[in-house]
Amino acid sequence: MASWVLSECGIRPLPRFYPKPTNSFVSNPTPTFKFKFNPTITPLSSSLDSRKGFFSKTRNWTLNVATPLTTLESPSEEDTERFDPGAPPPFNLADIRAAIPKHCWVKNPWMSMSYVVRDVAIVFGLAALASYFNNWLLWPLYWFAQGTMFWALFVLGHDCGHGSFSNDPRLNSVAGHLLHSSILVPYHGWRISHRTHHQNHGHVENDESWHPLPESMYKKLEKATQIFRFTLPFPMLAYPFYLWNRSPGKNGSHYHPDSDLFLPKEKKDVLTSTACWTAMAALLVCLNFVMGPIQMLKLYGIPYWIFVMWLDFVTYLHHHGHEDKLPWYRGKEWSYLRGGLTTLDRDYGWINNIHHDIGTHVIHHLFPQIPHYHLVEATEAAKPVLGKYYREPKNSGPLPLHLLGSLIKSMKQDHFVSDTGDVVYYETDPKLN
Repeated sequence: MASWVLSECGIRPLPRFYPKPTNSFVSNPTPTFKFKFNPTITPLSSSLDSRKGFFSKTRNWTLNVATPLTTLESPSEEDTERFDPGAPPPFNLADIRAAIPKHCWVKNPWMSMSYVVRDVAIVFGLAALASYFNNWLLWPLYWFAQGTMFWALFVLGHDCGHGSFSNDPRLNSVAGHLLHSSILVPYHGWRISHRTHHQNHGHVENDESWHPLPESMYKKLEKATQIFRFTLPFPMLAYPFYLWNRSPGKNGSHYHPDSDLFLPKEKKDVLTSTACWTAMAALLVCLNFVMGPIQMLKLYGIPYWIFVMWLDFVTYLHHHGHEDKLPWYRGKEWSYLRGGLTTLDRDYGWINNIHHDIGTHVIHHLFPQIPHYHLVEATEAAKPVLGKYYREPKNSGPLPLHLLGSLIKSMKQDHFVSDTGDVVYYETDPKLN
């Protein structure tokens, strides 16, 4: 239509112009396109010929059209291909290991013990100050601070369980028992189940902690169990109950040597840890008679539950709550590397140093023998190899309040996975919400 109008007016249509994408500015001379009026048209020229030679043969109209200096960039191949977190990575475990400096693997027992001395001194110092002032305005601050320090003690005992505390198994065992028994954790019972978690991370059925439920199992849960499992704050109080009875679908106890968790050769270790746990529980009962139950509740009971919430909060968000859905695996699709790459790093602000950088969780899951004081450096060294399989954590303020939103969102959305398929993602039960 446009060409017909132009031809009727005696004007040649402009040639079609297709700018070529480029990554630089145009350096060639500006091209010029010309069109001319045709003076031979009769109806229109006869009516307008008297207007100062408007359509006379001597006038030559030219339209200059320059190519734009800013041109469209062609999308790169990387932008056009959407990243699939469930796809096998183009690197292997040896590639990541080679990128980590050798000194990051060195365990320094003196440094590890220095952290124990620091944390234990803070724990007793906080208890002494709280008892001295005995002020209800200060007790809430004490509960939060002491509960956080109990969590820090747990992380050091966790390092003992992995053998990253030192190269001496006896030192690891003694330190681990003292640290974990003081906060009512059975050291060997938890150490063995946590080893199972690391060896099977990201596996739907074989993972040990915070693993997803298959849809059929989820639907068999009583409604009350579903609500307690996915309604805050109840999931953040789950750890002591998990120690006694594990997760839905799994049998056994961390305290019983005949539990499905343990091999026959591990019974002695489990009995030792249960005995230490019992001794600590008996000590707390005696202190109740000496100091009174109210004072013990303030000094130990409430901080203990703050510690439990820290543990559940941190461990849950290391495997859930990312903006993008993360895969879980079964069968031939699962591997130690692919399962470990589904874990997440988190930034906890001021708490990072207090709880010994446990937020640097990806490298820890792949190489749990690296001491906590080398995890940050090891992570930075491994990032170029990991590429998009490493998900940069959001920066935190002094306190990790931003993670509460991630926790709430995940509890509302991440309910179960499909019964079938070797690469699956969390699905939502709309009836639950």
